[in-house]
Parts: sequence; C-alpha cells; structure tokens
Amino acid sequence: MSCCCCEEKRIYTSEKAPKAMGPYSPAVKGGGLVFIAGQLGIDPQTGNVVEGGIEAETRQALTNVKHLLEAAGSRLENVLKVTVFLRDIADFQKMNAVYAEFFVVNPPARSAFQVGALPRGAAVEIEAIGLAGCSCSCGCEDDE
Repeated sequence: MSCCCCEEKRIYTSEKAPKAMGPYSPAVKGGGLVFIAGQLGIDPQTGNVVEGGIEAETRQALTNVKHLLEAAGSRLENVLKVTVFLRDIADFQKMNAVYAEFFVVNPPARSAFQVGALPRGAAVEIEAIGLAGCSCSCGCEDDE
C-alpha cells in the first residue's frame, strides 16, 4: 500500500528557521524523503548571520536544518546525506566539531567543499536529505 501523504510534494517552512531568500522552498517533502535547502547560520529572529565565527554559524545552520526537518515531520536522526559548503576549507575541523554535536550516533553520509563565496558573506552553508517519516493514519507504516 502506498501513502499519498508520503508521496506527494509538500512545501514546509518554520517560524524557527529563516525565510527563503529567493525563489526556492526551505523544505520539500515527497517520495518518502525531505530535502532541506542550504541553510546559512542566520538567526531567524534578526535575519542576520550570527556572530562568533564558523562554530556559531555551523551551530545556527544545523539548528535551522533541525527546525525545518521537524516542520516536515522528520528529525536529525532521519538524515541520510548532508552537504557542507565552506568559504574556507581551513575551517573544516572547527565545523566538524560542532557538526559532531548534532549527529552523535550513526551520522549521515556527508560531503564538504570549499566554495568561492556564500550568500551574505557566510562562512558555511548546510543542506540535508532525510527520510520523511509518515504522520498520517493510513496504515502505510504497518506495511513495512
């Protein structure tokens, strides 16, 4: 049995995460997966990149990812793949230390790249793909 709520495309936002800065959706759920658009270390209350360097930006970016996953009915433990974009690859170890606080057990697959520049002069941008998790009562989870 397939589940319509898990297969059709749905868009999600969260008051706890920054609004999209362009023509894209912060979180898209469909086909049993949740796709989280690249998140900068932006404080959703101020709309500004947080101060404190790569560690603070990484912590905020991952918190934004977490809130968007939760808005879509998922969670960090369901993340399958993360891509990290760094302004400076020399920040990798500092980013990695904060990242390890969020993905403690069975961390997802990950890629990390240095890029030429990031929006708003950010030091890091993080995107994620995770399992959606079903929140309906259609019985689809019983079929597994």
